[in-house]
Amino acid sequence: MAQPLPLPAIHASHVGIWLADAQGHGRRVDRGEAIAAVAGTPHILLGAPLTGDRLGYPDLSGLDLLELFAFLYPARFAVPTPAGLAAALGLEPPRAEADVAAFLPQAAAAMLASLDDPDWPEREGAWHGLQALARQRWPWASLLQRQAAPERDERWLFARLPEWEEQPPRGQPRQATINPDDVTARLDRLTGDGAERRSGQQDYARAVASIFAPRERKDAPQMLVAEAGTGIGKTLGYLAPAKQWIDQSAGAVCISTFTKALQRQLARETERLYPDAVTHREKVVVRKGRENYLCLLNLEDALQGGFSGRAAILAQLVARWAAYSRDGDMVGGDLPGWLPALFRRNGTTALTDRRGECIYAGCPHFRKCFIERSARAATQADIIIANHALTMVQAARPRDGGAPATRLIFDEGHHLWDAADSMFAAALTGQEAIEIRRWILGPEGKSRGRRRGLAARLADVASYDEAGDKAIQAAIHAAGELPGDGWLARLAENAPWGAIERLLAAVRAMVYARGVDAKGGDSGYGLETELADPDADLVAAAASASDAVEAVLRPLMALGKRLDALVDDPPDWLDGQARARVDGARHSLGNRIDTMAAWLSLLGRVGGPADPDFVDWLAVNRIDGREVDAGLHRHWLDPAKPIADIVYRPAQGVLVTSATLRGANDWHDADIRTGARHMDGGVQHFAVPSPFDYARQSEVIIVTDIARGDLPALAGAYSRLIEASGGGALGLFSAIRRLRIVHARIADRLARAGLPLYAQHVDPLDTGTLVDIFRADPHASLLGTDALRDGVDVPGDSLRLVVMEGVPWPRPTILHAARRAAQGGARYDDMVIRGRIAQAFGRLIRRSDDFGQFVMLSPSFPSRLLSAFPPGTPIRRLPLDEAVNHVAAANVERRKTAFPAFSPS
Repeated sequence: MAQPLPLPAIHASHVGIWLADAQGHGRRVDRGEAIAAVAGTPHILLGAPLTGDRLGYPDLSGLDLLELFAFLYPARFAVPTPAGLAAALGLEPPRAEADVAAFLPQAAAAMLASLDDPDWPEREGAWHGLQALARQRWPWASLLQRQAAPERDERWLFARLPEWEEQPPRGQPRQATINPDDVTARLDRLTGDGAERRSGQQDYARAVASIFAPRERKDAPQMLVAEAGTGIGKTLGYLAPAKQWIDQSAGAVCISTFTKALQRQLARETERLYPDAVTHREKVVVRKGRENYLCLLNLEDALQGGFSGRAAILAQLVARWAAYSRDGDMVGGDLPGWLPALFRRNGTTALTDRRGECIYAGCPHFRKCFIERSARAATQADIIIANHALTMVQAARPRDGGAPATRLIFDEGHHLWDAADSMFAAALTGQEAIEIRRWILGPEGKSRGRRRGLAARLADVASYDEAGDKAIQAAIHAAGELPGDGWLARLAENAPWGAIERLLAAVRAMVYARGVDAKGGDSGYGLETELADPDADLVAAAASASDAVEAVLRPLMALGKRLDALVDDPPDWLDGQARARVDGARHSLGNRIDTMAAWLSLLGRVGGPADPDFVDWLAVNRIDGREVDAGLHRHWLDPAKPIADIVYRPAQGVLVTSATLRGANDWHDADIRTGARHMDGGVQHFAVPSPFDYARQSEVIIVTDIARGDLPALAGAYSRLIEASGGGALGLFSAIRRLRIVHARIADRLARAGLPLYAQHVDPLDTGTLVDIFRADPHASLLGTDALRDGVDVPGDSLRLVVMEGVPWPRPTILHAARRAAQGGARYDDMVIRGRIAQAFGRLIRRSDDFGQFVMLSPSFPSRLLSAFPPGTPIRRLPLDEAVNHVAAANVERRKTAFPAFSPS
């Protein structure tokens, strides 16, 4: 084992602060002494933002072990805690908080030993990257200089990445009818020899087989809405018939999810279908929106001076990762989720294509592009794992690429409503409008970067086609009426410039005049008001804005026609690359045309008749009391309707499945939320209950003596319950403000008891990393909001207790009020709330040997909502003292192990 580095180290937590000297001797110190030490001498530490947060010294910097790990082991997984780092390095973890500071130099030495390991798999590119990092004064650079220069020149990143190749379009699938007995036999093979046969899983798989039958008429897919209780084995239940149909038909299946966690799980599960790793890469492709992937052109710009300071170090570490990444996915892929957080300002957003700025074949890295590689691989794959939003985008705005998947499986189907609500909405806001302006005009004033306007992207088209050039110039001239930099400040000063800014000023004035709770404007929440009886200023501003939007839209539509003509009758210079560039421009242009057409429809509503299919309103968006956007909004009253029309009908077969689809009214609620009620008959339903014994494995406790709004009592309840469980608790909140208050009140107390507490919106870590930390430590607890209610899969002992601060009532927005009125009033509220509670409860029991308790801190919990819990679940209404005793009795052994592991001394 390597000798510890002779350097000082620091560890800070809610329990206390420890320093270790260069000889490895640790001692506990106060905050002042610690800050003085780290300010004078660089210390080894683990996660500078989190350590600085615990220390109360946000400017903390030093020798961060996580940065070293990211450099030496790019694309490898590690939980960013002392125990997690020890597991990744094969070291013995520290046994108590007081031992952590002395452990950090040992971990550093173990990592640096990789430099002398001839089998270090990530050696290529390290020397070149290290030289670049040394020029950026990276703290670790001097300690890594012992690495010898390679015997021959290393290939630059962009030379090392493989190129994708064009493939012929995939043909239509053969018509095939699969035999349910073959499905059952395949399921048996997938579950493994000797595995217990689960009748519920087999019944589910046979039911799913029906969606692969040939369609009987156009726009009427074979459709099944299926609820499979937790523990049924739903994933293999639909993968078995899907693979059987793929083998018989040579077709493709798209599996759509809501959360990235389930996408990762599906990628693992499909390895059973294709055990060979190379075959699996060819046959299974995970697809996400392009904003999730690293843009190589943005990375090149960052490496060549576009980034400076700490951001330049981040760019070099991302370049190291890019060379070893499976697919270039920066959000939920193999880029460590904690890496961007180390650099505080999230520079990774500038490394992805979040603003529609892609120049497609005009990019020098087009043939190596992660996004293009993924898209082309998907056209050849048997199974495409996508998310709901991307599946809907591709259905609404298809691009060429061969026959699309004719069978669609929507897992996490209870989220289709929310995904469609976002996907099919329209908004004319300042932020949306300024993006259109930038897309047309390119960089203005002192703005930097490689973003190019229409004229630069289509220079070859403009030089060849006079009409196309005129359209481009007309669009550039008209885009000057769209909001520019500083528009928010001009609105605040009531000095708008241009037609759209005058519209936004009128919107803002009307919202502040009519918005509910305008007097509480500093509360941090947005304000909104209905788009009804608009005042004369808003009507006049909308008319002028409509003219301005049309002035931009007309030349863009003309340009689109010229590009179509180029493709239909290509000139000599339109080679493969130029054709790809024009196709990319056509697609990007089509998206902007669709957006502005929706703007015109929305502007026509101002002073005009309401459309019964839509809900329109005006809003000013604020974060912590600071205005960030303003504008007009339009959502479908029933967002499941466009799902049925645009997504379901063109398909041959559709499965919508989840563990929580049905409500108290059997399939009525499921058909509303999934859009099945908009299909013209033929929709089948199937349900199989969970095999778990909830009467034995779970308990629901409704605490009756915590008054709503009593924050000290709420914090005390969370603290006592988490202490009673010995950690392993997930605390769910409906408001970020209350979460932060509760965390501030109880974190130190729990830490002294040996129970680490983490929180969304408090700790400087992304949600995925927080869940990884929570999963790895059975004594840790996690506080969060909606993302944790739906996206946490923590089987086993790490999650034993779920605590909800109260009934998760829907926010009383204009949109919710309209849907409530249309869908049955209080009954609609109950449907939404039951779904949220069922999802939260579903986090608790994931295996047959799990035991968990669900605590609702609500003295007046309505009895009609109890149907959210599985039948047979014990439900008790108890005062807090008795609730704490119940939780403590179920966690005696866990509390015993907390204290030796994390000594509060």
